[in-house]
Amino acid sequence: MGTLTSILVLSFLIFFHELGHYLAARFFGVHVEVFSIGFGKKVFTKVVGKTEYCLSLIPLGGYVQMKGQDDRDPTKISYDADSYTTKAPWKRIIILFAGPFANFLLAFLLFIAIGSMGVTKFAPIIGQISPSSPALEAGLQENDRIVMINGTLIEAWDEVSQLIQESTGKLEVKIERLGSVQTLLLTPKINEYQNMFGETKQKKMIGIAPSGKTMEVVYGSSELPSFAWQQTVKSTTLILTSLQKLIEGVVSPKELGGIISIVQVTSEASAAGLVALFALTALISVNLGVLNLLPIPALDGGHIMFNLYELITKRAPSERVLTSMTTAGWMLLLSLMALSIFNDIYRLTNGN
Repeated sequence: MGTLTSILVLSFLIFFHELGHYLAARFFGVHVEVFSIGFGKKVFTKVVGKTEYCLSLIPLGGYVQMKGQDDRDPTKISYDADSYTTKAPWKRIIILFAGPFANFLLAFLLFIAIGSMGVTKFAPIIGQISPSSPALEAGLQENDRIVMINGTLIEAWDEVSQLIQESTGKLEVKIERLGSVQTLLLTPKINEYQNMFGETKQKKMIGIAPSGKTMEVVYGSSELPSFAWQQTVKSTTLILTSLQKLIEGVVSPKELGGIISIVQVTSEASAAGLVALFALTALISVNLGVLNLLPIPALDGGHIMFNLYELITKRAPSERVLTSMTTAGWMLLLSLMALSIFNDIYRLTNGN
């Protein structure tokens, strides 16, 4: 059941991505010859108007084949009025960007749904207190509930960390203890910590940890857009930072995961519940959007790069350059795909 859910999630994400390309292409009068979910042999086809809609055998991708644009043969162009080739570069850029944009939009909508169903967060209740910390010196105790910091009401634990980082001096912390509210003053200290990438960083700390007690936060209609936007930006930043750390060598290429990892994690998320599945689907959708915008030939970002070149220089790249760079792009993508699948199999077999 989990594997089936994973395939459905991937197919849905691909459909939404390709739908973005399709709608933008049709808006600018470009004829779409094929709209396919999946690659390889076509197992179901239906022609509506002049477009062939199909499901293909390998549900690991999809494509919109526009008239005058073919990744398999960059020199295969058409100069008809309804061709992708004859459209102005800025229109082509919008058509190309529409796919990744659809992924970001889908993530935003999923976060809207998550916020309306309820988000599980740590309650602002203090658990462990570090020795010789500002919190201990100020008199904070285990099971104190933090209700306000510098005049800002606290609903969940993540707000505590955020306000500590934003502080410029002393913190005025109001806590609830045994039914009464007390006000304490303390000054954060700069301490070292290890981030999710294993790097040693510094940040302001007061020496407290959450108790582990959780609460469910349901956002109102006026709060949902802000929550969804913040989560979409946060997910995008996480993906971009991960790519940066991979390029810098902080993250090993061995950590790359492929389709097997996606299926495995999606199966686990579906078993955990609808909110977890929606959250993971939103993260994968953002990931698809970001990766497709990378300036690699054969990806949307690569095509955008070619069109930006034409927009600026007023001339298209030569066929030789276009073909060689597209071939190199495909070789890079296939190599990364092979590496990610190898990593998945290696992890599944424990290196045996």
